[in-house]
Amino acid sequence: MKHRIVVLGAGYAGAFAAGNLARRLSPADIEITVVNAVPDFVERMRLHQLAIGQDLAFRKLADVFAGTGVRLRLARVTSVDPGRRTVAVTGEDGDGELAYDTLLYALGSSVAHYGVPGVAEYAFDVTGRSSALRLRERMAALGEGGTVLIVGEGLTGIETATEFAESRPDLSVALAARGELGAWLSPKARRHLRHAFDRLGITVHEHTGIETVEPTRAIAADGTSIPADVTVWSAGFAVHPIAAASGLEIAETGQIVVDRTMRSVSHPDVYAAGDCAYAIGDNGRPLPMSCASAGFTNMQATAAIISRLTGSEVPTTGLKYHGNHISLGRQDAIFQMVDRDARSKSWYLGGRTAARLKSGVLKGAGWGIAHPTFGMPKRKRRLATAPDSAGARATA
Repeated sequence: MKHRIVVLGAGYAGAFAAGNLARRLSPADIEITVVNAVPDFVERMRLHQLAIGQDLAFRKLADVFAGTGVRLRLARVTSVDPGRRTVAVTGEDGDGELAYDTLLYALGSSVAHYGVPGVAEYAFDVTGRSSALRLRERMAALGEGGTVLIVGEGLTGIETATEFAESRPDLSVALAARGELGAWLSPKARRHLRHAFDRLGITVHEHTGIETVEPTRAIAADGTSIPADVTVWSAGFAVHPIAAASGLEIAETGQIVVDRTMRSVSHPDVYAAGDCAYAIGDNGRPLPMSCASAGFTNMQATAAIISRLTGSEVPTTGLKYHGNHISLGRQDAIFQMVDRDARSKSWYLGGRTAARLKSGVLKGAGWGIAHPTFGMPKRKRRLATAPDSAGARATA
């Protein structure tokens, strides 16, 4: 019997990891199945562009994995049973169950409501394609003079606010920040950010926590009413509760607690990568939920899986967070480097050069997903023991 590797999720972490595993391991010994709810690879970092009406091309996962030997199961994961080593799924073909010997959990994250009244009912978000398309439809129907409020001063909030203001100058765009806008940036980068907001006419409500969302307004903690025909919630991310319900050890965030090799500390045949992994970086701090972290963690997870299955020493890949790259519309951006303690360095890159660099990063990430086996060793590695002892290998 072949060793069964199941990858949950085909985002930035899962899609590339599946291709890497297929490239490196012999198909005589393994079978790889990727479970994903939608048939396309969704470039999450571009969803604010999709929401404002820009046309994006989506790559079919069937095309991405063509010729790799990876099996694609279009279905939604409903539960994981690490005791039985099974995954329950539901999709167009009905309910089903997949057995695994090694599981790579890469289901990512979605918007965090934090229990704020009205968010689920009235707010929009850009954390998934379906939600971005819902927002796109609402924005297209919003006439001149309409009001849009972005809640959240993180990367997603800033990119959404600037993209919307640049694409729709006929609208009144505002951003609500719990603290100071760009407080985590270096002084020069912070000034650049504020100039961009001023240039685009974005109103900033600093030190303003939103406590209620209504159909045409948001209400701050101090009772201030902010008009909003559309409220876009970008105040944070949350992982799916499937991991917690499965019995895997999780952190307070709901993320799967992993060791330095991205292996679950409670179930050694389960690995996690991307936003769902509670991974400690080389600076001793948890890696932030980001595309960059998805890259670091998927490379470490696949390296560990390959090494353990083939009986070689497990390498450690770098888990360093180098900085933040923030789009400010199509023609402007900020690239802010950070130090080992994740504090912003004094140096930053801004303007059109930074925008071109960000565009290159996005194109590179998309190309890498579309060619998941490019540039990797062609030699297929055999497993260390016979395939019929796959279960034992997974826990070795």
